[in-house]
Amino acid sequence: SAGSRTAALAVIAMAAAGAALIVQNKGGGHGEIGYHLALNLAKEKGLKVTMITDSAAKMDKPPYNSYSDLEAAGVVLKSANLAEGGLAGALEGVAPCEYVFDNQNVCPKDVQKAVSAWAPKAYAYVSSGGMYKPIPEGPLLESGAVKEDNKQLAIERNAADAGLNWSAYRPQYIYGPKTNKPELLDWFLDRVIRDLPIPLPVDGSLRTTFTNAEDVAGMLASVVGAEDSAKFQVFNCATDVRMSHNEVVEAVAKALGKNVEAVMKTVVYYDPAALKGVDLPKKGKFPYRETHFGVGVDKAKVVLGWSPKHTLEGDLPAYVAEYKRRGKDQGDVARDWDEAVLKVVGSSA
Repeated sequence: SAGSRTAALAVIAMAAAGAALIVQNKGGGHGEIGYHLALNLAKEKGLKVTMITDSAAKMDKPPYNSYSDLEAAGVVLKSANLAEGGLAGALEGVAPCEYVFDNQNVCPKDVQKAVSAWAPKAYAYVSSGGMYKPIPEGPLLESGAVKEDNKQLAIERNAADAGLNWSAYRPQYIYGPKTNKPELLDWFLDRVIRDLPIPLPVDGSLRTTFTNAEDVAGMLASVVGAEDSAKFQVFNCATDVRMSHNEVVEAVAKALGKNVEAVMKTVVYYDPAALKGVDLPKKGKFPYRETHFGVGVDKAKVVLGWSPKHTLEGDLPAYVAEYKRRGKDQGDVARDWDEAVLKVVGSSA
């Protein structure tokens, strides 16, 4: 029949496209990347995808509680206790893959060692944009100064030593959908929705990047077909817009249907230097660097032909709806840090 012929052709196309392995962490700032990447590779790149998730992941929390979407897309799901050497057992029965995506820091050297025998076209390691030393102004570039003792930097270098066709991706602050760390954007919503004072460092003009998880996955997936250009390269992995903290407050106010001018009057600027040596509580702490800390992504655009599909402003209405669905607009929020900072600002006024 025509239907079975189409299905057979799809299988042939998938085999021609190749196979991919994703090793996924238990959560945190990069917890949702594997989910979005697996969907992208299976649906858009036509790859046969196997994903090994760390068994320490909380399977009742996002994105893990949506893994049925991956099964529906034909992704083979496996679980392994990565901290206890479970990788080897999970790799049994996995045929060599042309593409390996490593999104965890529990046993990346074991992954590198295990897959080097496959000689994959690409080994893509999800590194960290947190390794850069801050600069006074402008975007952080791949050629910029990094902290030499950074763990992810050592793993990037180990991939090179393992003789792999490696590339490394350094994400920054990631937001939903299905984010594992919603507090990054929730911090702003928690305060704006409740008309609370919003403490921001310096004068609110410090810039950073806020990137949709689908765009992060999209950049990683763009290595497929661009293996030769990507190999031995490091790419900043973020959106191409660097926003100031003031602009984020304004965008959140707009998405919540608030009067932007009135909300901006609730912003209280503080001098990070004045807080040095002050014993501040951790609860409710401002979740971003108190410096300019936004990466530039021109290299990925040029070398990988990638570009982001999302903007924070465009995504906020859906994010707000999800925030309310999670019941985050109800009740009090932890503001121990805010109160301590406001006290310091008040006493120096």
